[in-house]
Amino acid sequence: MCSAAAATSVTKSNKYNYETLKVSNLTNYVFLVEINRPESRNAMNVQFQEDMRACFSELNNDPDCRSVVLSGSGKHFSSGLHYFLGFLLITHSCLDLSDLSFFSLNDLEPGRKSFALGKMIRAFQESFTVIEKCTKPVISAVHGACIGGGVDMVCASDVRYCSMDAWFQIKEVDVGLAADVGTLQRLPKIVGNESLVRELCFTGRKFLPDEAKEFGFVSKIFPDKEKLLAGAFELANVIASKSPIAVQGTKLGLIYARDHSVTDSLNQIALLNQSLLQSEDLIKAATAILKKQKPVFSKL
Repeated sequence: MCSAAAATSVTKSNKYNYETLKVSNLTNYVFLVEINRPESRNAMNVQFQEDMRACFSELNNDPDCRSVVLSGSGKHFSSGLHYFLGFLLITHSCLDLSDLSFFSLNDLEPGRKSFALGKMIRAFQESFTVIEKCTKPVISAVHGACIGGGVDMVCASDVRYCSMDAWFQIKEVDVGLAADVGTLQRLPKIVGNESLVRELCFTGRKFLPDEAKEFGFVSKIFPDKEKLLAGAFELANVIASKSPIAVQGTKLGLIYARDHSVTDSLNQIALLNQSLLQSEDLIKAATAILKKQKPVFSKL
């Protein structure tokens, strides 16, 4: 397990076993999910998308999970999606043995190949959207390279921290593609600067931590990976100490409000809170404040 968690009790979770992800249980209802393909700079293959969908769906339903830290093993967060590169290699008769599922595409005529690629793209989209669908807050802790699909992934998370050695790149334009799994849809709403977003997406240029923080893509920068993870764990523990009903209801409200009008969003949160206001968590929190104690909330 990474030494960065020295100040935090960490145990590998026996119920989360994936080929491309390493899941560990931290203290106080906090889980660490690491992309675990360091030999390929945590490139994202077809198996990765299946593991992501399964992992975050399970975390969403796990009463022992209240917050998640998302990181990458090795020297880099992620070098991005390789599904489109595999397709290009195969269609140009250069065999990419890392993903055998692409071989079958060459046997299809153009119309059917188009539909097959559409299904593949939507599957990858869901492998990041599942982070957003997970009601538990997800904190991305980025170090080293975060390229292409790595940017798509962290755009779907709730909080983004990075280390000083991190760098980001919306790379798809350099391989003749439009980013298709979340960056174009989420980044403009994160940053709020349409001009800058288009500059980054049209040029594929790198941007570094200071710039990322300046325009609001990340909220904190740490000197190195060890301190980055310690900071992410600290935040995750604070979140996990709060009422799970309040935190998860807040995430649902924020995501709904991002994509709907103010009026619709007010109606949505009113409907949600007419149930949540009846929760025991409200009484526990108020009582703890009066008694200057830390509240203890039941599993959700």
